[in-house]
Amino acid sequence: MTTNGAAGLDGKVALVTGGSRGIGAAVALRLAEDGADVALTYQGSAERAEEVVAKITAMGRTGWAVRADSADPEAVHAAVAAVAERFGRLDVLVNNAGVGAGGAIEEVAIEELDRVLEVNVRAPYLYAQAAVKHLTEGGRIVGIGSCIAQRVVFPGAALYATSKAALIGLTKALARELGPRGITVNLVHPGPIDTDMNPADGPSADFQRGFVALGRYGTANEVAGAVSYLAGEDGRYVTGAELSVDGGFAA
Repeated sequence: MTTNGAAGLDGKVALVTGGSRGIGAAVALRLAEDGADVALTYQGSAERAEEVVAKITAMGRTGWAVRADSADPEAVHAAVAAVAERFGRLDVLVNNAGVGAGGAIEEVAIEELDRVLEVNVRAPYLYAQAAVKHLTEGGRIVGIGSCIAQRVVFPGAALYATSKAALIGLTKALARELGPRGITVNLVHPGPIDTDMNPADGPSADFQRGFVALGRYGTANEVAGAVSYLAGEDGRYVTGAELSVDGGFAA
């Protein structure tokens, strides 16, 4: 555990989308360790979300869970407004919520295409759109991309890669637009990370591990450390950047 406030997040309020499990939960807990009060959105399990909130509270921070389906534009805007009202401010937005997708392009149904683009592309745009109404000088937006946004080394990933590559353009454009307001916008690209969605002992784990220069899966905490850096005081001169936490997957 880091020293509270080490990242310069004391007194800050962060919103982590999809923060009830995996990378999102690790990010929420790391930001709380580093001094922030943290709200998180969840779509499915209220119980898991409340477990994360309980851990945040145990650190002496304030946590709050908000149910919001990222595919629902009204729910996205409402979640940001509710967090800003409850905490009285918003300093950090972490666009983490996402859905996976795989399969040959001719096998992807239009319903799956729409769902992935709604959650992985439209929702981060809408969360940022809502958040900038509250972010001030020193505000941070951090997105969670993917190693295959940079380098697609196996077939069947066209839809997912498309959705994550779109975040590169969003990040760079917003960095340029929001820079004059003192708000930074950056993107973290995780490689294969040991989570419920992609376990290190899953059926495709050995295949994925074969592309990683370090030869292992990463941990959600390793991704969370990168997010905390970008969200904190040490990241104040970093914007429009892509930070790979992928064990050399895209090397």
